[in-house]
Amino acid sequence: MSRFRPPWWARSPHTQTIVAAYAPGPRPALRHETFELPDGDFVQLSWAGEPAPDRPLLVLIHGLDGSAGSAYIRRMITAAAARGITTVTHHHRGCGARLNRLPRAYHSGDTADIGRVFAALAERTPGAPLWAVGYSLGGNQLVKYLGERGGDTPLARAAAVSAPLDLAACVERLDRGFSRIYQRHLLDGLRAKARRKLADPAVADACPFDAADLDRARDFRAYDDLVTAPLHGFADADDYYARSSGLPYLARVERPLLVLHAADDPFMGPAVIPRPDQLAPAVTYELCPRGGHIGFIEGGSPWRPRHYLERRLLGFLEAPMGTP
Repeated sequence: MSRFRPPWWARSPHTQTIVAAYAPGPRPALRHETFELPDGDFVQLSWAGEPAPDRPLLVLIHGLDGSAGSAYIRRMITAAAARGITTVTHHHRGCGARLNRLPRAYHSGDTADIGRVFAALAERTPGAPLWAVGYSLGGNQLVKYLGERGGDTPLARAAAVSAPLDLAACVERLDRGFSRIYQRHLLDGLRAKARRKLADPAVADACPFDAADLDRARDFRAYDDLVTAPLHGFADADDYYARSSGLPYLARVERPLLVLHAADDPFMGPAVIPRPDQLAPAVTYELCPRGGHIGFIEGGSPWRPRHYLERRLLGFLEAPMGTP
């Protein structure tokens, strides 16, 4: 049973989601690194602190169209630094300060880039515990990565927050009711980046869409059929959702993993909640009745909320082996 309890003023999933995303918060100083990839592209890594063999290194993986500037990332960087933990935020292709070089971008099942980053970081800091936390899309990636790798990973512990483990069901949920507001906001950001690709002569000819196509893509399924699937080797949106959802990979995880969901998450529905027989022994699953999407506000006020999330995540990561 979850220990999270929302305050009276934040019992709505939309209050949880929106206040957590937009309330004023810390702005930690970061050092940025360009991490080159073997296909000629790159991702940006943003560091808070310096890696050292005598302390843990925590990799943060943001959600769709997020960055190190996202409120949940900034809060985690600050909370980790207070405990002497160095953090590095992995930016998906095109989500850092510069647009990536290739026509392709990233997607919910894209585990190759984070795998390369984990391996490189482990080589730089041998002997230091390597941890990871993935949020939303980044959480789905992390679950899938751990299921694919089993015990063959440098990660010692990990956590996934508000992960859309059944992508098709989440796309359907985001196309209903108030959740369409979130869909519209996210799609506006994705379409803006796609238009920047079309404006770049070096990659425009390789894009399987034009500006008029983007204007017609009014929901995630249409966008994924038009952009995500063809750019990343999928037959269509349905093929992408089936092959990229993290839920089937939970049974194969061999490293301690916390999966944290809110039952009222406006980005998803009951389909993301795993059955007990779908969980590997290494997985700790926590379902909170409330909490919204990456919300989990447990107190304070709307202008200065207090969060459960960072305390729970760091408590799990720092716990002795064998402790949930």
